[in-house]
Amino acid sequence: MPKRNNRKSLSEIGERSIIQMIKKRLDVMPASPVPFGDDVAAVTIQGEQVAVLKIDMLVGKTDVPIGMSLRQAARKAVVMNVSDFAAKGAMPIAALVSLGLPRTFSTKDVEEIAEGLNTGAREYGAYVVGGDTSEACDLVIAVSLYGTALKPTLMLRSGAKPADVVAVTGSFGKPAAGLRLLSENLKVSGELHRTLVDSVLMPRARLKEGLALAASGAVSASIDSSDGLAWSLHELVKMSCVGFVIDEVPVAEEAKRFADSCHVDVSELALYGGEEYELVVTVKPERWLDAEAAIEGVGGRLLPIGKVTQQERVVLEQDGKKRLIEPRGWEHFKSKA
Repeated sequence: MPKRNNRKSLSEIGERSIIQMIKKRLDVMPASPVPFGDDVAAVTIQGEQVAVLKIDMLVGKTDVPIGMSLRQAARKAVVMNVSDFAAKGAMPIAALVSLGLPRTFSTKDVEEIAEGLNTGAREYGAYVVGGDTSEACDLVIAVSLYGTALKPTLMLRSGAKPADVVAVTGSFGKPAAGLRLLSENLKVSGELHRTLVDSVLMPRARLKEGLALAASGAVSASIDSSDGLAWSLHELVKMSCVGFVIDEVPVAEEAKRFADSCHVDVSELALYGGEEYELVVTVKPERWLDAEAAIEGVGGRLLPIGKVTQQERVVLEQDGKKRLIEPRGWEHFKSKA
């Protein structure tokens, strides 16, 4: 009798299980400053100084929505990486870029990609210093970002403690609404349409806020929200071995207007939509005013949304009712592009 094939397809297990499979087969670097699975990687240079490293890949089919230009796509590929640096409180310095380009692309297309890469890097004080190009069946832009930081100032995912304040640097729901406008035949007013679509085409990383929070020393744990607020909260829970009670989900007014107009569940947009590039942090309660002042000092805002608890789960508590926030968000191989 032939043996049954127990191998699962990648679409069955998803990106995060794939990462765990690879991780189990890698030797772990001794005394790594940042645990495997955090927003960035790091290597000790000397004393407390560390090199901060990050690579993120943008693929045409899954990451470039209808209506996004090549220039905007290339800029986004940089911003994705910068957002993870922001979550750790690290300053980016230089980027290497690997490009997979279809042979049908024109010289104008290449110029647009180069301009977008440069725009994204210079926006946040970094430079593109080299890379590689190859032929591919689809557009691939893989950006490797490098920077430095002091180990004690790095904001990891694994430091939240019960009674800490859970906070975010902005509201949620606009990019999810904008993506639906780009992919579905939905109608809203011209001004609202432009605002929502712009949040998708021109995302912005919270680097100033991240650097300010790291310098304040008030943050106990931090992550960026690009995979969705709900998933980000669950990642902090997993890495810090704590739980959250959330009493306020800051929803963008534009997302509320979109939801009302198109009869969409606004909580789905805000909790599970993703692509916001906000920071989700936990703050030591006795240092809240320091964190708030640090953010306001760079022109940002810090919005409290809940508290850290001991039980490892994420609960939304509003109007006397409680419900679990599920660990859902964007996941390659599982989520539909």
